[in-house]
Amino acid sequence: MTRTRYRTIWLSDTHLGTRGCQAQALLDFLDAHECEYLYLVGDIIDFWRLKRAPHWTQLHSDVIRTVLTKARAGTVVTLVPGNHDEYLRRFCDLQLGNIMVTEEAIHRTVDGRLLLVLHGDKFDGITRCHRWLALSGDVGYDVLLVLNRWFNRGRRLLRLPYWSLSAYVKGKVKRAVNFITAFETALAHEAHRRNLHGVVCGHIHRAEIREIEGILYCNTGDWVESCTALAERADGALELLSMAPATASGVIASRVALT
Repeated sequence: MTRTRYRTIWLSDTHLGTRGCQAQALLDFLDAHECEYLYLVGDIIDFWRLKRAPHWTQLHSDVIRTVLTKARAGTVVTLVPGNHDEYLRRFCDLQLGNIMVTEEAIHRTVDGRLLLVLHGDKFDGITRCHRWLALSGDVGYDVLLVLNRWFNRGRRLLRLPYWSLSAYVKGKVKRAVNFITAFETALAHEAHRRNLHGVVCGHIHRAEIREIEGILYCNTGDWVESCTALAERADGALELLSMAPATASGVIASRVALT
């Protein structure tokens, strides 16, 4: 297999342990890409769901095994826990070989830019202050994903491409749009407060690279619907890699390169 090599890859919100996890697409992506640094930016294993309705297949175990294999081969793996895998925060500052667990990280790109790397849930007022509401919202998101699966089965029969119902709903609900804007701005302000060039996060399942008031804001997206990752090329340029959820061959469906 031909592998594409990047200096750094960031991915988040894989939600292993749930039916919504696109484990095959994630495994294909990991097999097709090599990197010096791999950041797992939170919600990798969904402990919330494992308590409620666990769904763990061999593919989910294969994803974990592939990451461990990369670490043994020399990739430096940094795990930054999120709210769904907050259990792992008790192991922060623990290093096992090439694997480090940490609350947050500072990444220096090859061209010298400093990026704050964190999941982002601590900048979400609902998750931070109203856990019960966050849990209720998680259940609602599950319902949307179930509807989404049935809806896209129909689209496949009609030979139509994948279309995200939940992303459409979030994009149309004014409160959701306002929440996303406030979240992105808050993280950009935090990077600015620390005199950093930018921030890399996950949490809201919305892949993005853009500037906010002169600060580079990067969101890795997720591996439930968008199947996206952020990558740093050898020259320091950043790009979003996207694999369509319906893709089974491991071929990257699209790339958006940005410096």
